[in-house]
Amino acid sequence: MSEQLKIKLSIADRVYPLTINPSQEEGLRKATKKIEEMIKQFEQNYAVRDKQDVLAMCALQFAAQVEQKSLHIESDQVQIEEKLEILNQLLQDHLS
Repeated sequence: MSEQLKIKLSIADRVYPLTINPSQEEGLRKATKKIEEMIKQFEQNYAVRDKQDVLAMCALQFAAQVEQKSLHIESDQVQIEEKLEILNQLLQDHLS
């Protein structure tokens, strides 16, 4: 079992201490960087009253990206299944 790693991440001027597996560190640091970049964009482009509003918009944007990717994956899977069924039928016809 690997040792746990203690790190501190800063998001929206707050520090969050975490205890994680070392394999998670890179992903968490990259995610933190993306959040900070998105916060900066929202603050520059919109009249934002507080960090709570900015964080809510970040959460919404990230959730929307995840859902969009999920929809694309489902669509791709349906197309792949349809093509496989056609190929299977062609093979069955050829073997008959």
